[in-house]
Amino acid sequence: MSTAPHLPHLSPLPNQFRADVLARKRLIGCWSSLGHPITTEIVGLAGFDWILLDGEHSPNDVLTFVPQLMALKDSTSAPVVRPPWNDPVMLKRLLDVGFYNFLIPFVESAEEARRAVRATRYPPDGIRGVSGIQRQNRYGTLPDFFKTINENICVLVQVESRKGVEAIDEICAEPGVDGIFIGPNDLAAAYGHLGNPNHPDVQAAVQRIYDAANRAGKAIGTLTPVEAEARRYLDMGAHFVAVGLDHGLLRDATRALRQKFAD
Repeated sequence: MSTAPHLPHLSPLPNQFRADVLARKRLIGCWSSLGHPITTEIVGLAGFDWILLDGEHSPNDVLTFVPQLMALKDSTSAPVVRPPWNDPVMLKRLLDVGFYNFLIPFVESAEEARRAVRATRYPPDGIRGVSGIQRQNRYGTLPDFFKTINENICVLVQVESRKGVEAIDEICAEPGVDGIFIGPNDLAAAYGHLGNPNHPDVQAAVQRIYDAANRAGKAIGTLTPVEAEARRYLDMGAHFVAVGLDHGLLRDATRALRQKFAD
């Protein structure tokens, strides 16, 4: 009787990105919003610690994410996905296609944070539905997948509203929340200063989030394509910071190139 050969696996477990977040290491990332595997592959060759594949403000869905994950298989950058909403069905599908790291948008309470964490865990720790053969477990070929996967999912929650700021201590205290991501532009809008994330009211809210996260021992993250602001947030103690966006980099580079040959 013939048996299938034993093939070596480059296992994604343990999840090093989650370990680095929990250790509050400095992790520099980049946003990927163009929704195409070629551009994602190019960003993946740059050597960022993590790459955010955006499903909230980009034309991405589950089917467009899969080829981008494939494009990152040779990259040292950890893929992180931002779903369009804190929805357990959407999270289940993103888990099954191969994501281990999640940035959950618009979390305003400990209950919403808890719901996100539980959606990423199999029972008894959560409510994730079970599929024995799916892309995340290499189609059923990852040894001990069900025994170890719950402890290898990273959940980062995005605080971007007044209500979220008011509940920040309770959100930080929620088990399974690995880090707090600050959305400066959304906070600016929430505090009545749309387009001005450096307004003192907004920065006071940012500092309040930093203080709560530091008290709870949680990693802090943010996004800014402005170098001076990125360095300021790192100096404040941010841990995972995205310092650019693929479409912004393309826009700026092409405009600068054209300007070199302006009449």
